[in-house]
Amino acid sequence: MSLTVVWLVSMVVPLALGLWAQMKVKRTFARWSEVPVRNGMTGAQAAAEVVRSSGLPNVEIRAVEGRLSDHYDPRNRTLNLSRDVGSASSVAALGVAAHEAGHAIQDARGYVPMRIRQTVVPVASIGSSLAFPVIFLGFIFNSLGLVNVGLALFTAIVLFQLITLPVEFDASRRALVALSDGGLLQADELNGAKQVLSAAAWTYVAAFVASVAQLLYFFLASRR
Repeated sequence: MSLTVVWLVSMVVPLALGLWAQMKVKRTFARWSEVPVRNGMTGAQAAAEVVRSSGLPNVEIRAVEGRLSDHYDPRNRTLNLSRDVGSASSVAALGVAAHEAGHAIQDARGYVPMRIRQTVVPVASIGSSLAFPVIFLGFIFNSLGLVNVGLALFTAIVLFQLITLPVEFDASRRALVALSDGGLLQADELNGAKQVLSAAAWTYVAAFVASVAQLLYFFLASRR
C-alpha cells in the first residue's frame, strides 16, 4: 500500500466519521431539546437530584457560557452546565445533565479509568501542544530521533482518548440508571436521553479513530 493511499485512509475516513458524529449529536440534541419533560425539571435540578440521591458531598452546580460546553471538573468538584442544559426542561437537557453528574459519581467512587485519565492529562496536554511541531521538525531536518519524540508525545494523546472512552460510556450508563431509578424520566423520555448520549459518545469514538489513524500515518511515513 502506497503512502498516498495510507494518507487518504488515515485522514479522509476519520474526517468523514468526525463530521458525521458532530452532525449526529447536534441533530439528536436539537430533536430532543424540543421535547419537554413531564415533571418540568430543568437540567440543573435533575443533576442536583442525581448528586443528592448518590450521597455526594460538596458538588457545586454552576452555569457556563457556550453551547454543549457542559463538563464536570474534578479539581474543584463543580458540575458546569450550559444554558441549553442547565436552564432547559427538555429530555436532552436532563440526559446531558445526568451524564455530567455521572462523572461526579465516578470521581466520588474512585472509578479507576477516570483516575488514570486524570493522571495522563498533563502528559496529553504537553503532547497536544508539541507533538505536531516536533514531528514536522523531525521530517524537515530528516531526524528520526525528533520524529520518534513527537510520536511518543502523540501516543500520549491517543492513550488519553482511549481511556476517555470507558469514562464517557460509564458516565452515560450511570446517568440512565439514575434517571430511571429516580423516576426523573418516563420510559419514552429515557429512550430519548439514551439517543442523545449515544450520539455524543460517537464524537469520542471519532476523535480516537482520527488520532490512531494520524499516529499510524506519521509512523509509516517516518519509516520510508
